[in-house]
Amino acid sequence: MSTNETEVSFELAIEQLERIVAQLESGDVPLEKAIELYQEGVRLSHLCGVKLEQVEKKIEMLVEGETGAVSRKPFQPVLEDKGN
Repeated sequence: MSTNETEVSFELAIEQLERIVAQLESGDVPLEKAIELYQEGVRLSHLCGVKLEQVEKKIEMLVEGETGAVSRKPFQPVLEDKGN
């Protein structure tokens, strides 16, 4: 990852990714440009994923135990079962 990529905020990367998706969905983009946009979109998607992983590692949940003591646990996102 280049220095420039690490300086892009998550919000800016998402905004750029949304613009790329809109352009590709419009269907008015020549094939060569569509390929370039797709590659940039994949790069931005990866960047957003990396930034989210970094944030998840920083988040800690405080959990109160049976004795009333508070302990720290690493953040573990809850995966929803969308089938029910």
